[in-house]
Amino acid sequence: MDANLLRLYPDAMPAICRDCLTSFETAPSRCSNCGRPRILEHPELFSLSIAHMDCDAFYASVEKRDNPKLADKPVIIGGGRRGVVSTACYVARVRGVKSAMPMYQALKLCPDAVVVRPRMDEYVKASKAIRAIMQDLTPDIEPLSLDEAFMDMTGTTKLHGAPPAVMLAKLINRMRDELGLTGSIGLSHNKFLAKVASDLEKPRGYSVIGVAETAEFLKDKPISLIWGVGSVSQDALSKAGIRFFKDLLRWDRRDLSVRFGSLGDRLWHLARGQDRRRVTANAAVKSISNETTFSEDTSNTDILDGHIWRLAEKVSDRAKARGLAGGVVTLKLKRADHSLLSRRLSLREPTQIADRIYRTARNLFDQSSRSGSYRLIGVGISGLVSDSDSDLTTDLLDPNEQNRAKAERATDAIRAKFGNGSILKGRSLR
Repeated sequence: MDANLLRLYPDAMPAICRDCLTSFETAPSRCSNCGRPRILEHPELFSLSIAHMDCDAFYASVEKRDNPKLADKPVIIGGGRRGVVSTACYVARVRGVKSAMPMYQALKLCPDAVVVRPRMDEYVKASKAIRAIMQDLTPDIEPLSLDEAFMDMTGTTKLHGAPPAVMLAKLINRMRDELGLTGSIGLSHNKFLAKVASDLEKPRGYSVIGVAETAEFLKDKPISLIWGVGSVSQDALSKAGIRFFKDLLRWDRRDLSVRFGSLGDRLWHLARGQDRRRVTANAAVKSISNETTFSEDTSNTDILDGHIWRLAEKVSDRAKARGLAGGVVTLKLKRADHSLLSRRLSLREPTQIADRIYRTARNLFDQSSRSGSYRLIGVGISGLVSDSDSDLTTDLLDPNEQNRAKAERATDAIRAKFGNGSILKGRSLR
């Protein structure tokens, strides 16, 4: 038991068994019902209702589920040697493989890895199945991507006859039993802390951050913990002497806002564990984008192309999770001298297909000046509409477009029957 929790809460420590869902007023060392040790205890366990669920290495987990021969092997989801890593299973991550890492580097670290091309149709199918289970718990679900979502379970205790903490454990058990997939839960009193909590004990984690412990929990944490604060923002904060949450607490709210604009005001609130954002099932979204900052500036076209593909996949992933499509594709480039270049193109019709987003972004890249090196690249879509109004027609100037989409689905079917190595896309052989 955490010493800080004992200090904050000297009395009751309610708990649940994560396996059989038995509740306890005081946590035992083992469940008295099933005898297992997977006991979750926290003094505020039954009073918190804001949750974040994040699947464990989602793409890789789907591949391992569908191909049991991969179960104990390091699996990397991505393209050929000149591509980049989309994601990797935990076996590969232990070897040092990370998302956005160039494939050649990943294979140096993990030469025995099995490289699998993404099967987006299967990931979307699995995501919808998970979402259906979530909807049995609450209608207030805010998806972030195919594999993660916020849930607000305020007021659901009477409906389910059990507090949110118990129902969230049931969600994870159903995902495992019905879908063969695992996930991690973060439970807290706001969205920021719920997301932080879900990352604390992955994979198959379940972490709780209560109101009373928030300040103590955050004090010594690095600001990189904040979702959306990337390396560029971290560099700017570091120059101001801000590396940890306790550093933020020394700043006046006005001074932070003057120095860092809207980010400064947000940081002031987050430093105190405050996040007023609501979980919104139908939040208005104007655009969907993803970007990456390189550890080293690069002018290598193959590396940049690999990143464009991965970013297009990420954008497609998020669009599909929300049932949206975009009519405008945007490419963002930042040169080594920090000058920013942005290009956008309106499509003949909205799309959520990764291939179309990639090809459009790649054309924008080819039309841009490519002299010198780049330190950041981003891809996004805007002009969002329902996915029911997307990808309806064929481009007469690209008659193979529909064929590629059909070929992708046919490829997925062949792989499902004969194995992932039975057929390869040309891009994976670059």
